Amino acid sequence: MDSLNALRMLKEGNLRYTSGKSTRPTDYTQVRVELAEMGQSPYAVILGCSDSRVPPEIVFDASLGQLFVVRVAGNIADAITIGSVEYAVERLYAPLIVVLGHQKCASIATALYGGDHGPNIGAIIREINPSLEKVRSVGEWDIANRCEDENIRNTIVKLRGSRIISRLIDSKKLLIIGAKYQLETGEVDFWDDRDDCNT
Repeated sequence: MDSLNALRMLKEGNLRYTSGKSTRPTDYTQVRVELAEMGQSPYAVILGCSDSRVPPEIVFDASLGQLFVVRVAGNIADAITIGSVEYAVERLYAPLIVVLGHQKCASIATALYGGDHGPNIGAIIREINPSLEKVRSVGEWDIANRCEDENIRNTIVKLRGSRIISRLIDSKKLLIIGAKYQLETGEVDFWDDRDDCNT
């Protein structure tokens, strides 16, 4: 499968989800057995936030084995998350990476309001701070929302800095885009190259 067909499948899945027409089976027995025997071949990698309101398999109406999901608070890209994405695109041949942020992200709010949160949450905040500083420097009025968007872009830039990922993008075997989940409607807004995401 190529990246554009993978993107089409995600969009169609999100449409089914938001319209109440999900097709995911309630019994995964057969699929589980097949995947155990044949291995996985996900059509997309989703690097998303750990927020419990945004489970990618449900949001995109996907079944077992279809999505390689990497979840971390704030959908940030540190060495471990980048390595996980590299594995999926190099070893499992996933043709699409989606950096999935969302509305009202608590990690963004935590960065925005500051304070001492200890070394581990602090590590997440340090990854978000460059996006927050950029948004503040241009005087954006809706700082939290704009920081969510900038953080998605920043994560894409970091992923593109990977030698493995950039090689696959350059050879047209991989597409990486940003997307944002709307909590109230369940809709995912996919970004294209006009939004500083690449083709």
